[in-house]
Amino acid sequence: MFKRTIGLRRTTKSLIILAADFVLLPLALWSAIALRMDNWHYPSQFSWWFFFLPSLIAVPIFIRFGLYRAVIRYIEDRAVLTIAAAVSIALLGFMAAIQLLQVAAIPRGSLIIFWLLAMSAIIASRFFARSILRKMTLAKSDRKRVLIYGAGSAGRQLAVGLRTGQEFQLVGFVDDSSNQQGLQIGGLKVLSNDQMLNCIEENRVDQVLLAMPSASRSRQIELVNQLEPLVVEVRILPGLADLVNGEVRLTDAREVGVDELLGRQPVPPNQQLLARNIAGKSVMVSGAGGSIGSELCRQIIKNKPICLVLYELSEYALYSIEQELRNLIRDQGLSIVLCPVLGSVQNGARIEAIMTRYDVQTVYHAAAYKHVPLVEYNITEGVLNNAQGTRNAAAAAIKAGVESFVLISTDKAVRPTNVMGASKRMAELALQAYALDPSVKTQFSMVRFGNVLGSSGSVVPLFRKQIATGGPVRVTHPEINRFFMTIPEAAQLVIQAGAMGGNGEVFVLDMGKPVRIVDLARRMIHLSGYSVRGETNPDGDIAIEFTGLRPGEKLYEELLIGDNVSGTEHPRIMKAHEHCLPLSELEQVIADLVLACTSNDIKKIMTLLMRYVSGFEPDQDIRDHLNDFPCYK
Repeated sequence: MFKRTIGLRRTTKSLIILAADFVLLPLALWSAIALRMDNWHYPSQFSWWFFFLPSLIAVPIFIRFGLYRAVIRYIEDRAVLTIAAAVSIALLGFMAAIQLLQVAAIPRGSLIIFWLLAMSAIIASRFFARSILRKMTLAKSDRKRVLIYGAGSAGRQLAVGLRTGQEFQLVGFVDDSSNQQGLQIGGLKVLSNDQMLNCIEENRVDQVLLAMPSASRSRQIELVNQLEPLVVEVRILPGLADLVNGEVRLTDAREVGVDELLGRQPVPPNQQLLARNIAGKSVMVSGAGGSIGSELCRQIIKNKPICLVLYELSEYALYSIEQELRNLIRDQGLSIVLCPVLGSVQNGARIEAIMTRYDVQTVYHAAAYKHVPLVEYNITEGVLNNAQGTRNAAAAAIKAGVESFVLISTDKAVRPTNVMGASKRMAELALQAYALDPSVKTQFSMVRFGNVLGSSGSVVPLFRKQIATGGPVRVTHPEINRFFMTIPEAAQLVIQAGAMGGNGEVFVLDMGKPVRIVDLARRMIHLSGYSVRGETNPDGDIAIEFTGLRPGEKLYEELLIGDNVSGTEHPRIMKAHEHCLPLSELEQVIADLVLACTSNDIKKIMTLLMRYVSGFEPDQDIRDHLNDFPCYK
């Protein structure tokens, strides 16, 4: 019967509730008189219609107060106040009707009893119906069983939101405080950490929501590491600063972020280094719409330049970052001139004109093609954009009188096995050659680091999509590993490293220990609430497949070419001086590369790169689209 009731139209359900009220109010009046007079026989001094008079008066008032518009399944506790007000007004109307109709006197005490009984009956009917409807919904097998870690105000607000929905079944709370453990909150017990682990291991929990906005990042990472092997989905509520008006909503809970995936605790940035080449200056970011370039722009805005030039080849990427930054500038009440410029770094005359026009003082050069397999099949464009483009930007900076020029490089430039890495090393050589020229006033430096999690082409968003579709998660090789850090941390370190350079140094970021990609994939699967399917667990949820190394891909990456490395004033930034070419030779090599690219002489390009890039050893034959070899096997 209850299942049929759930399927009824809203209007029909409202009429059922109205009919129930119409019956409950006469029963409440009869009970009130009987209790007051201690006589449960029909009171013959009153006509039958007298007992239905409260219903005739109350129902229009209830309609006006919206008691029949509320969805019973989602009714909240504060509805008690609305019901109390409606019943009180209905009682006043009933008392006025008694006087007007000159009904036989009834005991005054019975009116008070009637008010209590009527209010209790109306409230109880709704919350009883709510309880039945929710229990029926709880019986559905597809509801997620959820534990909330954190029994504070954030966790309690989140629990209210969970109870109003149909997708989740709240199992209980967990809290670190021994004062909270064992208590009951909303009928649910507060568990200890050990009890939570037992509950998860017994497969009684599908999802854990970390509702501890005031907890430190290290504590959240510790909990993520603790929960990862248990194959339970983990979501995290943002910090207090990110919650709007202190209100907690279920939609605020996010997936485990890339920094929690790494288990890496960022070092707080040195504010003086961040502001040194930015505050009060005119700054340009080339490749401003890319993953690193856009984050550099966000960090630069925080340090209040007078002008920020966004130099970008992609129209859509430029539009997107411009709109985001304009909103950021407006919301923070900043007075920063934002200049979006469409252009390619291969056009040296244009980039020089833009630097001169806006009197640029600091340049962060992030424009590059970075996707290894794509550059392998498009060698000429990769070399022109990465090598010649960087040389053009550096030469333009010298002519425009730029004070500081910072190149964002990559660990793939160290003993590369692919053209992308070799072209980035040529970009480094160009800056090093200019830095050695005593006539050059512009300070050049390079910042070399590994992969950033969450960037375009990163494995994290790719793995998330594969997990969402049920897998398999594809990894190229079981032993492949990479250095990783988050985009915001990488951008902050780039800015700080650039503030310490100026003599052609290569700054190397401390990326921590290399991470095996298969371990990262396994960790992401577990934290999404799934198990890994394999030989030892054939009934698992999602399989990991190994597809083989992609063109130009290495098993291991390196950050240093030589051993000449020293520390800096920042604990996660090292400085290296590496072998480079004199400026005259560098200019000739770049000119030869450009000529070879113009004529699509791929073999000449490869010969030049192998001659001048230390350790460059292509792992396979040439794969370029315009070469004789086929692109795909």
